Amino acid sequence: MKRPSTISTANTFRALRNGALLLSMFVSQAMRGAETGDSAFQDTNELSLEQLVNIKITSVSKKETSLESSPAAVTVITQDDIRRLGIESIPDALRLVPGMDVAQINSHEWAISIRGFNDQYANDLLVLVDGRAVYTPAFGGVFWDVQDLPMEDIDRIEVIRGPGATLWGANAVNGVVNIITKNSKDTQGTLVSVSGGTWNQPSVTVQYSGQLATNLYYRTYLKYFNRDSFVEPGGGNAPDAWDSVRGGMRLDWEPRTEDQFTLQGDGYDTVLRENVDAISSTAPFYQSSDLLDHETGGNVLGRWTHVISDTSQFSVQAYDDYFSQEQSGDSERQNTFDVDAQHRFELGERNDIVWGLGYRYSYFDFPGSPSIVFNPEIRNDQLFSGFVQDEITLAPDRLHFTVGTKLEHNDYTGFEVEPSARLAWTPSDRQTLWAAVSRAVRTPAIFNLDAQVNDPSPPQPVIVSIKPNPDLKSETLIAYELGYRVEPIQRLSFDVTGFYNAYRDLIVYVPGAFTFPPPVQQETTQNAGSGDTYGTEVSGEWQPFNKWRLVASYSLFESQLQPGSSFPQNTPQQQAQLRSYLDLTPTLEFNGMVSYVDRVTVQTISPVPVAIPSYVRLDLGLVWRPAKSLELGIWGQNLLQARHEEYLGDTTTLQIAVPRAIMAKITVKF
Repeated sequence: MKRPSTISTANTFRALRNGALLLSMFVSQAMRGAETGDSAFQDTNELSLEQLVNIKITSVSKKETSLESSPAAVTVITQDDIRRLGIESIPDALRLVPGMDVAQINSHEWAISIRGFNDQYANDLLVLVDGRAVYTPAFGGVFWDVQDLPMEDIDRIEVIRGPGATLWGANAVNGVVNIITKNSKDTQGTLVSVSGGTWNQPSVTVQYSGQLATNLYYRTYLKYFNRDSFVEPGGGNAPDAWDSVRGGMRLDWEPRTEDQFTLQGDGYDTVLRENVDAISSTAPFYQSSDLLDHETGGNVLGRWTHVISDTSQFSVQAYDDYFSQEQSGDSERQNTFDVDAQHRFELGERNDIVWGLGYRYSYFDFPGSPSIVFNPEIRNDQLFSGFVQDEITLAPDRLHFTVGTKLEHNDYTGFEVEPSARLAWTPSDRQTLWAAVSRAVRTPAIFNLDAQVNDPSPPQPVIVSIKPNPDLKSETLIAYELGYRVEPIQRLSFDVTGFYNAYRDLIVYVPGAFTFPPPVQQETTQNAGSGDTYGTEVSGEWQPFNKWRLVASYSLFESQLQPGSSFPQNTPQQQAQLRSYLDLTPTLEFNGMVSYVDRVTVQTISPVPVAIPSYVRLDLGLVWRPAKSLELGIWGQNLLQARHEEYLGDTTTLQIAVPRAIMAKITVKF
C-alpha cells in the first residue's frame, strides 16, 4: 500500500516549475490558436447579471426552468465561480451557497449540511452527480473525499436549500446538491492543468475530447493529486496527508435532434492518513493511532433522452456504483444498481405533468472489527419508487401551483409518502413571490439498524457500547418556506427566503445501564428526539460596471430541539459572505471572497462538547489570460490567520486546523 507523502514548500514550487516546463511545449500552440481567433475558454464572465439570475436549472422540477421563477430556494454555482476563485474541490465550491454549512475537519474530511444538523456524517443532504446518488445508506451521508472531479468539467452545481423529497426521494430532507458536468461536445480539444502550492502539491489533470462520428463526441481524463498535511493547533503537521489518482470517460451521441444518449464512467484509487481513537483491552481502554485508509471505487452511467415535442419528453437512466474502503482492522464494500424512467407531458392548456418510476438494488458487505460488528454482515436491499408532479397554470405567466408526491418502499422502514405543494406568483417580469409546504423523511442508516458499536470515551476510562435497533422509524420533517426574488433595476437583484422546519421522530442516543468491569456505558438509538428550526437566507448581486460584479449573502439559523443534550449547537447561528469579481483589463482578473462563520459546539466521542471559535476567511486571487487558450492564476487562501479550526471529527479527539495557503495554477486548452 502506498503511503501518502509529505513534500516541503521548496519541493512544491519545484514541482510547479517542472510542471510549467512540461506545459511549455503546449504554450506555443495555444498562442497560435489565439492568433487565429480560436477561443478554448468559455467566457461566462461576459454574461450579464440578468442572464445569470435567469440561468436554466433542472433540479427543482426535473425539467428545464429559469432560476428566477423557480418556487424553491435555489443557488447555482457556475464554472466561472469555480475558475475565478481557484476552487479545487466540491466542498469548497459549496461554501458559496447562502446558509450552507461547510466545515473542514482535516485535509480530506468535511462536515456539510444545510439548515442544521451538521456533522462529519451529516445525513439530511442528498447529493447527486449527473443524476447518480452518492448518498450512502451505510452511515447516512456522503464520502466527500471521493467526490473528486476535474473541476474544469463541471458545468454548474445546483443547490436546493430545503426539502426535495417529492422528486428525489428519502434523505433529501434539508437540501439537494446536483453536480452537473459538461457535455463532451462542449469540451473539444486538449486540456492540461497543473496546480501546486503550500498544501496542494501538486495536482495534475490531462484531458482530451474528440469526435468519433457525426454528432458522436467523447471525453477522457486522468487526474492525480498529492495533498499535504494540515496542522495541529500547536503548529505541527497533522497525520492527514493524502493522494489520489482518478480517470474517466464520457460519450455523448445525438443521432437525431429528438434523441440524446450519454454513457460515462469514473474510477479512482485513494490513499489517506487519519488519526483514530480506538478501543483497547486495557485502561484507559482507548488508543490513539495514525492509520492508513485505502478507498477504491468506480461507476458507469447511461442515459437516453427522447424529445417528443416542445412540451413533452421521455428519459431512461441506469447506473452501477461500486465503493470499497479498507482501514486497519476494518473494511466496507457496497455496490448499487439503479434504474429510473420519467415522462413529462402537457394535459390540456393548464397542466404540465412529470411522473416517473424507479428501482434500486444495493449490496453491502461489512466484515466488522473489534469496534463495530454488523449483524448481518451482508445485506441485499431494494427500493421501489414512483413520483408524480403537476404544475398547474392558474394565470398564464403570472400564477402557478405545483403539487406532487413521492411514493417509496424501502427495506428499512417500509412504505413512505413525501408530498409537497408550491405556489409561485410573478406579478412582473422582474419579481417572484413563492411559498411551499413539504414533507420529507430520513431513513435510518444501516449503522443504526444493524451495528453493535464499541467506542472509547476519552479522556475518561469508559467504553460506550451502542446497541442496534432494527425497529427504528424514519425521521420526518414538515417544512414551511416563503421566498421573494426581485430585480429592481437591471444591474441589481435580491433573493430572500424564510423557513420553519418541524422535525419529529429524530434518532438520538439514549443512555442505558452502566456495567463494570471494564466500565461500559450502554446506549441505544431511539426515535426520541423532536423540535423546530427556523431562519432566513438573504443574497444579493450588484453589477456596478460591466467588468465588476459583487455577490453578498447572509444567513440566520435558530433551533429548539429536544433533548437538548443530544443536539449541540453544531450549526453556525450566523454566516455572511462577500465576493468580488473584477476584470482589471481584458486579460487580467482580480477576484476575492471574505466570509464570516459563527462559533459552533461539536459533540465528538469525548463526553465534553468542544467549542470551535468563529472565524473570518479571506481569499484573494489574480487570473491572467495572455492568450485565449492559456490561463495562469495565483491565489492566497485563509489570508487573515496562520490557521483556524472549523470542526472536529467523530472518530478522534485530535483537533486539526486549516492553514493559510498559497496556490498557483496553469491551464492550457487547445
